[in-house]
Amino acid sequence: MLRFCAILVISCFATAALADDSCSVQAMNKKLAGAAKTSFVTKCTKDATAACDAQAAAKKLAGAAKTSFTKKCVSDAVGQ
Repeated sequence: MLRFCAILVISCFATAALADDSCSVQAMNKKLAGAAKTSFVTKCTKDATAACDAQAAAKKLAGAAKTSFTKKCVSDAVGQ
């Protein structure tokens, strides 16, 4: 239970960090282009998806509510 709470707290901080700088903004700040940008945004999107799934689980969402929440959360994190 303690481990779950620690993961939840970390995911909240990670999501807050992603909210401030979306993946697209981070890539632009790092002046990435081409394959490097694509790779960075792909990894960032995977990380955002994991964090959003953890938040959905913490909120005990399921079905369409979980899908909708995760889709919006990832979209906000990626910046699209």
